[in-house]
Amino acid sequence: MRSIREENIMEHSQNVAVIAHALALITNKIFGGNVDEKKVVLLAQYHEVGEVITGDLPTPIKYFNPEIKTAYKDLEKGACERILSMLPESIKSEYAEYILPDENTEEYKLVKYADRLSAYLKCVEEVKAGNAEFKKAKASIGNELKNCKNAAVEYYLKEFAPAYELSLDELD
Repeated sequence: MRSIREENIMEHSQNVAVIAHALALITNKIFGGNVDEKKVVLLAQYHEVGEVITGDLPTPIKYFNPEIKTAYKDLEKGACERILSMLPESIKSEYAEYILPDENTEEYKLVKYADRLSAYLKCVEEVKAGNAEFKKAKASIGNELKNCKNAAVEYYLKEFAPAYELSLDELD
């Protein structure tokens, strides 16, 4: 798909970190959760670090079939291991938990939701700018998020996401 505004890995990671932080705060402050907010932000900041080596692959291709999905995950893991291997031993372990995270933690799951929210909001931005190529993806990701059964995501969609549809004049 052609984008009206290209986004690089650094911009995307920052965007995911901001959304993930919001999800962590919502989880803890509104729904009484107990996630490590700082860990969520760091996981989000480093969640695409493997793409420095592999580059990005569009989601429909990544998940086209189980073999491609598995192969790509293995490729990403190898890239992350390669990046970690380049770090000095004295700090390698400090990065490892963020670059090769435990995917079963609540913090990791919030980052995955934040990544999907970021993709959804990118679709909103593109459709708002007149790029019809993103309409189907916007609807599909929006439905996926609405059905994810995570209270923080539902809250974010209700309280924050609508502002992305507005112009600057409409924000006040």
